[in-house]
Amino acid sequence: MTERLGFSAQDIQRAADLLGAGERVAFPTETVYGLGADARNGVAVAGIYEAKGRPSFNPLIVHVADVQSAREIGVWSDAADALATAFWPGPLSLVLPLRAEAGLSELVTAGLPSVAIRVPAGDLAHDLLRRFGGPVAAPSANPSGKISPTTAQHVLAGLDGKIAAVLDGGACAVGLESTIVGLTGTPTLLREGGVPRDAIETVLNEVLLEPNGREISAPGQLLSHYAPNAKMRLDAEHWATGEKTLGFGPMECDLNLSESGDLVEAAANLFGHLHLLDAMAGGTIAVAPIPRAGLGAAINDRLKRAAAPR
Repeated sequence: MTERLGFSAQDIQRAADLLGAGERVAFPTETVYGLGADARNGVAVAGIYEAKGRPSFNPLIVHVADVQSAREIGVWSDAADALATAFWPGPLSLVLPLRAEAGLSELVTAGLPSVAIRVPAGDLAHDLLRRFGGPVAAPSANPSGKISPTTAQHVLAGLDGKIAAVLDGGACAVGLESTIVGLTGTPTLLREGGVPRDAIETVLNEVLLEPNGREISAPGQLLSHYAPNAKMRLDAEHWATGEKTLGFGPMECDLNLSESGDLVEAAANLFGHLHLLDAMAGGTIAVAPIPRAGLGAAINDRLKRAAAPR
């Protein structure tokens, strides 16, 4: 059963402690309830995908307590400073170049060199983030494809028993996901949301671009950019001479996503293992078959895109 916590200091500390232990905790922001996990813990982040039944490893928004924490994760700019000053805390997410030293799980960024960050409004969310003392990855706290939750009861209706706890802070004030603006180049509107486009353009004194259909940098966009330099061979039943091998379950291989066949562990290891194999001497990366149930569907989706012709 999922714990239903209130908004007392003791309850908020309990939620922070659960996050620190690698658990998943739903919490209210001004937009919708988010399903939070330590953004530095790959297994915890993989658990978000598992709980939601999220079909692919889309980038997640990182929630932090203040602007200084955001600066430690993303490469700052004048545009970021202007928008943060105008709209944070609030329903605006900024996609910035990722700092190499940020320490985030690659599942958060889907292996991309950018990261979506925001400082949510609301005393409860701010207190939780401050007590936790680190970045929290948090998509909406609902099964993938379902209506976003704006009350704790909505969260429990979809995720009861799949997450450790939900902080009940009442109904969300905005009830619409954050606007996402890309700042890895010319400011681009990646998703409409809680902050109107014209308000953002007024602050920046320029018109936001539309996504070009190729750049993938925000939640809800398909993964297509990240892939290893080496060619990939999927569903490999046998290894060929000269291949770099990625296994699953008990087998001889160069690297194993999970010797025990744990899909959550496999998801957490996926991007890191691909990086390591790509850096090894050799030719094609051969990948053992991975079950397509549960998180396996997301892992296979990600592998399929990584292996696509390019």
